[in-house]
Amino acid sequence: MIRIGVIGYGYWGPNLVRNFMLAPGSAVTRVSDLREERLTPLHKQYPGLKTCTRPDELINDPEIDAVVIATPVSSHYELALAALQAGKHVLVEKPLASTSDQARRLVEEAATRKLVLLVDHTFVYTDAVRKIREMIATGQLGQIYYYDAVRVNLGLFQHDVNVIWDLAIHDLSIIDYVLPEKPIAVSATGISHVPGQPENVAYITLFFASSQIAHVHVNWLTPVKVRHTLIGGSEKMILYDDLEPSEKLKVYDKGISVAPGPEDVYRMLVSYRLGDMWAPRLDNTEALQTEALHFIDCVETGRTPETDGLAGLRMVNMIEAAEVSLRDRGRLVEIRQ
Repeated sequence: MIRIGVIGYGYWGPNLVRNFMLAPGSAVTRVSDLREERLTPLHKQYPGLKTCTRPDELINDPEIDAVVIATPVSSHYELALAALQAGKHVLVEKPLASTSDQARRLVEEAATRKLVLLVDHTFVYTDAVRKIREMIATGQLGQIYYYDAVRVNLGLFQHDVNVIWDLAIHDLSIIDYVLPEKPIAVSATGISHVPGQPENVAYITLFFASSQIAHVHVNWLTPVKVRHTLIGGSEKMILYDDLEPSEKLKVYDKGISVAPGPEDVYRMLVSYRLGDMWAPRLDNTEALQTEALHFIDCVETGRTPETDGLAGLRMVNMIEAAEVSLRDRGRLVEIRQ
C-alpha cells in the first residue's frame, strides 16, 4: 500500500485526494494546506485523515511514501525538491517548475535518488488523447501535416502566470505525447488587457524539422468555452472536441492528392478525397484515475512514467522559448533541447 500525502487542497487538490483514495494500492494519509479552513471538511469526509498547515510537516512524515503537489507554480520547485530529498516519490501538478533550470534540477535529483517524478499532464491520460497517439503511431493518419488547437474560456484569471503557462501547456503536453517529432522553434504573440497582470490572450506556433506545424490559440477572455483540436494527416484527419460528451473524437477520411499535370510536370493538380467520418469508441475512465493508477504502478515497479520529469522539462523549455518570443513580438526562437 502506497501511502500518499497531498500538499494543496484548493482547486485541484480535492480531485487528487479523491482519486488516490479510490485507487487500489494507495491511501491518502495526510493533507496539507496553508488555509486551515479548507481542511476542515476533510475530517467529516475522510475520518482519521491527518491534516496540517505546514507542508514540511507532511514531507518529513516517515509514514508517507509519496507526495502529491497541487499548489501555485511558484512553489512547485521548492516543495518537490524537499520531497525528493526526503526520499519521497513525487507527483507534481503542471508545470513542473517555473524555470527550465529548476525543472532540470528536479529531474537530476529524482534520477540520483532513483525516485519516481511524474508531472500531472492530465490530458495525456485521457482516452481520447491516448487514442490519437495510437492512430498516429500506427500510421493511420499518414504523414502529419498540422496540429491546430483552440483552448479558450472566460477566466479563471491567474495572477502568477500568463495564459500560456495556464492553458497552452495542456496542448503542448498533448503535442509532445502524440506527435513523433519534437518542435525545434516557436513564435508567440499575446497581450494583457488587465493592467499589471499577465497576458490573457496568446497565439503560439511551433515549427518542426519537417513540414509539420502546430498552432495553439489560448484565451481567458471569451464568452464561451471552446476545446477544439484539428489534426491533419495525408491519409486521415481528426477533430477532437473535449467538451463533446459522447463523440470526443471524429475521424475523417478526407484529404488531397497532388499529381503533376499531363502537359506540364511543374503544374501540379490537386484532387480532393471525400470519404466517411466515424467516431472511435472510447472508455469513460477519468483521466486522473488512470494517472493515479499509473503513478502507483511506477512507484511499485520502478517504471518510468509516461509524463516523467523529462517531459515536464520539455514543456518548460517550450514555454520559456515562447515567452522570449512573446516579449519580442513573435520573433522565432529556438527551443532549448
